[in-house]
Amino acid sequence: MKADVLVVGSGIAGCAAALAAAREGADVLVVTKATEPEDAASDWAQGGIAVTQSAPEEFAADIRRASDGTADPEAVETLVSESRAVVEDVLLGTLEVEFDAVGGGTDGTGAADFDLAREAGHSSRRILHVDASTGAHVLRPFLQHLSARDGVRIVDDATALDLLTEEGTVRGATVLADGEVEPVFAGATVLATGGIGDCYARSTNPAGATGDGVAMAALAGATVSDMQYVQFHPTAYDPRTDPQADDAQPFLVSEAVRGEGAALRDADGRRFMPDVHEDAELAPRDVVARAVSRARDRTGRVVLDASDLDFREEFPDLAALCDDRGVDLDAGIPVAPSEHFLCGGVAVDDRGRTSLSRLFAAGECARTGVHGANRLASTSLLEGLVWGVRAGETAAERGRGEAEAVEYASPRDSDPALPDAFADTKFDRLGRTMDGFVGIERTPDGLGTARARLRRLKGEVDAYARTRVSRSIYELRNACVSSLLVARAAADAPSAGCHSLVDPDGSEESDDAGQGVTPRADD
Repeated sequence: MKADVLVVGSGIAGCAAALAAAREGADVLVVTKATEPEDAASDWAQGGIAVTQSAPEEFAADIRRASDGTADPEAVETLVSESRAVVEDVLLGTLEVEFDAVGGGTDGTGAADFDLAREAGHSSRRILHVDASTGAHVLRPFLQHLSARDGVRIVDDATALDLLTEEGTVRGATVLADGEVEPVFAGATVLATGGIGDCYARSTNPAGATGDGVAMAALAGATVSDMQYVQFHPTAYDPRTDPQADDAQPFLVSEAVRGEGAALRDADGRRFMPDVHEDAELAPRDVVARAVSRARDRTGRVVLDASDLDFREEFPDLAALCDDRGVDLDAGIPVAPSEHFLCGGVAVDDRGRTSLSRLFAAGECARTGVHGANRLASTSLLEGLVWGVRAGETAAERGRGEAEAVEYASPRDSDPALPDAFADTKFDRLGRTMDGFVGIERTPDGLGTARARLRRLKGEVDAYARTRVSRSIYELRNACVSSLLVARAAADAPSAGCHSLVDPDGSEESDDAGQGVTPRADD
């Protein structure tokens, strides 16, 4: 199979890359593990999309402030300066997304008068949203549009296994679909595979977020950086407070709820955030997440008190989720931090180009430099959209008419398949290691323990992967590689943003902002 542009992943970044490449006349093939929109993290996004209003410099300052001063100024400028145009072009003009509007929905001139929300770290209201389920209202029409568009083919329920390389140039990827491994030769390849949620036991990501793009790129020799910056969302529903609840998948309680005035309280009913930061509940995510974690450890429970809001009216989707879990809204929503977003990843430039020729990356698997050490709320969909479009345009220019077959070694599949419990057991070990030692606060000794355990686990998985081909085996391999990259980068970098390195007594080791590192994929 051949294509001018191969896109791996079907979240907002992958869809944006496919659309942009198709607009440039490229033959585009989208390969995705997903079978339904909700399999992509973009579909789960609640808050919305931050867009420049009348003060772009204020937006840029908020991004830099949230990043603990580590965001790349040029990348921030790219995001802020292009946010409005790309949203108007793709989301409003092409997809006709109906973002929530105020009153009659127009400002009197026929233009939409949007109901702009505010979230933590933002100094003003600038976030477009649809209730608290914006991702679903963006991704689903996006996939429908691409499915009907000439020049775009989508192959779902398919797993990219490895990149095909020739002398430092990426020529496509091997893909597992319908039980068969097939090479896809491409003039250019765009990785848009999402994050690393499955590396942790508790994550707000959908199942299948196994760091595939990061691992494949790293194993092919691409530069990976800032992997220590794993963001934990401070307010995920905490099922551990309910012995009858299934704690496998907490659901996210949007930051927009705090933006509308909800307060965080400990088990004693005390509102603790005003003592932590001048912005209280609207402090940057890393600050709030650590404060919630410590208050929960200290008192046993933290709740989000939304009693001053008309919660059911303003957040009906979240209210329904709470009802499904039997949450007493009058008593507050029990919350705890949960792995949420990878700020680092495959290092790219302002066009999504990686260090390998003809390989691009966009979305959560890419390190653009926008987020630095901590992501500002409601910038992930925007970053995926901006860099997805830029990567797609440049990939089309580079790859149009350039797909050619190269020699490759098909993976061996000579041994019997493993039982389903094999992968489940290994992922359980992986999650316990990452949650226990590479979580919201880390110690040097704990990171050393994590690296040793992760190396052993990766060695076990590699031994099985050498003679077996299955989605679960390759996902395990990718998750182990990505986890090792996080643990090694965390051990080599001082504290900054969401990477908090502490002494065993809990005191911060360093407040200096660290630069991204490029760890080895096989450490």
